[in-house]
Amino acid sequence: MGFRRFWQKRAKGKAKNLPKHFISQYESLSAQEKATPVRFRLSRDLFYPCLQDATSETGFDRHYVYHPAWAFRIVNALNPKRHIDISSTLHFCSMLSAIVPTDFYDYRPADLVLDNLTSAFADLTNLPFADNSVPSLSCMHTVEHIGLGRYGDSLDYDGDLKAIAELKRVVSPGGSLLFVVPLGRESVICFNAHRIYDKQQVLTLFNDMELVDFTLIPEDGNDGGLVPDPSDELLGKQFYGCGCFWFKKRTAQ
Repeated sequence: MGFRRFWQKRAKGKAKNLPKHFISQYESLSAQEKATPVRFRLSRDLFYPCLQDATSETGFDRHYVYHPAWAFRIVNALNPKRHIDISSTLHFCSMLSAIVPTDFYDYRPADLVLDNLTSAFADLTNLPFADNSVPSLSCMHTVEHIGLGRYGDSLDYDGDLKAIAELKRVVSPGGSLLFVVPLGRESVICFNAHRIYDKQQVLTLFNDMELVDFTLIPEDGNDGGLVPDPSDELLGKQFYGCGCFWFKKRTAQ
């Protein structure tokens, strides 16, 4: 469906039972239009009601604003020749490609067309890279979904373990992996949306790698934005926080 048809259908559906303040505001703006040179077409058939945005503050998804900000700062500081991202938010790879050539891979490839950015298919349980070949890698807010069928992949209780094994396999010695998952006080599956991990579970899964940085995005904004090295007390408050882990692959001794 084209955007115009979508818009008209949405406007038609939303035009019923509109609140009085919306109609009043429309009529006020229409009256103003009559007293000034007309520059736009203002009409009821173009109604596009946005009724939840007049708030005192701008709301946002804490996970998906803070974790790309965390990762972007790290990659910018590392300044790799190329960065590979596996299925993280498209905002991250799109903006990162402005400063670092970036390859984005997803089980459902995105039709992204930007300079310094490629977009292609990859199955996270069978990545198309040689062992020890990727110096700069990210996979953020992704592994928790693998094997739950949400995105058309096969059901696999241990799908996340297979994905993590692949990430560790392809990172080069001394290379970086930026890994982000939901984090809470207990490990649960909220089927079919995602898994939630606890900190120790993640550290155990990556016990053969060096932890460079651990930062928490608490679910309650009163507890901060990006919180480096959070206390056990703060971790214990989380049901659906967000854990940001920067791992490095150890070099051979």
